[in-house]
Amino acid sequence: MIHVAGTNGKGSTIAFLRACLEAAGLRVHVYTSPHLVRFAERIRIAGKLIEEEALTSVLAECERANGGEPITFFEITTAAAFLAFSRVPADYVLLEVGLGGRFDATNVIAHPAVAAITPVSLDHQHFLGDTVAKIAFEKAGIIKPRAPAVIARQTPEAAAVLEAQARKRGATLFRQGAEWEASPRADGGLSYRGRASFDLPPPGLLGAHQYDNAGTALACLDCLSGLALPRAALVDGMRRVEWPARLERLAEGKLAALMPEGAELWLDGAHNAAGGAALGAVAQAWRDKPLRLVFGMLKTHDAKAFLRPLAPYAAGLEAIGIPGEANTLSAEEAASAARAAGIAAQPHAAIAEAVQAAAFPHTRVLICGSLYLAGRVLAENGAPH
Repeated sequence: MIHVAGTNGKGSTIAFLRACLEAAGLRVHVYTSPHLVRFAERIRIAGKLIEEEALTSVLAECERANGGEPITFFEITTAAAFLAFSRVPADYVLLEVGLGGRFDATNVIAHPAVAAITPVSLDHQHFLGDTVAKIAFEKAGIIKPRAPAVIARQTPEAAAVLEAQARKRGATLFRQGAEWEASPRADGGLSYRGRASFDLPPPGLLGAHQYDNAGTALACLDCLSGLALPRAALVDGMRRVEWPARLERLAEGKLAALMPEGAELWLDGAHNAAGGAALGAVAQAWRDKPLRLVFGMLKTHDAKAFLRPLAPYAAGLEAIGIPGEANTLSAEEAASAARAAGIAAQPHAAIAEAVQAAAFPHTRVLICGSLYLAGRVLAENGAPH
């Protein structure tokens, strides 16, 4: 089992891991969250999303075993995933932490093959603590004795906590910038240097931050005892990786059809300050067309902190409440946060209305602010996915 915690990049790191392992012909189970359109997206059994009938069956079995005792949604769905995994042979399980790490429902793995921590930043402070150090301490809860601890690039504050906890538990540190590194080459490809070294094609997911996520996946593979994937599998994995709503261009579907001549529609699920900074770096490189945002966010996140890095590059913002989410910022609240971050903004009642308002000829429209919003967008767009 490869267990992955962190604030940003967990899902992308797991996507790269799955792509590379499956390219080598290995069978892989995957548990991620949240889902975008269908709950079954969270549980992948030996390469395929769990069938609805099988999902219903394992959930019912877990309900019977629980006997009416208190249990959270995430706890029982995690139990159901593990039950489904136990009944189908596989070579690896890729396991994404739901929230934090130390007390997360996934953290019942005594001996993971690897524990990985992607970049840690402020998010979910009401659960995890109000400083990066406190949050890093919670994430470090998945680090286990005698298991490699792959640590992606961190702030000094987070790095100090993660390294101290790894040493305290007798884990083997494998840190970006020390034991391994991943960086873009001049031709756009990915250079990885660790126990093994590879020059690979560019990551198939867009954005400079995906070089680090791909590198974290390669570092995990580098630490797997008794496994050395052929370079061809790594090349194939970099090229074929898929992870919806991570700088994904929507070229087909009902919302994409609203785009006028020369306009593009993009979707990203980033929802915290670090995610906003990553999108800001992308927007800085996107200078060939004016950028307009369609934005919605949950109340539990800091909208102004997310939007500030995007403000210098955004020609305007169309704000919406996330349909079906009780804890969403209203369209008016989202628009107010955008104005406070320095972006001209207008509220709208529906996703299609906001997209239509943003869709000027020869512009780039980016829908962002929440994975829950991304799921609603994909469902409303309706294109094959």
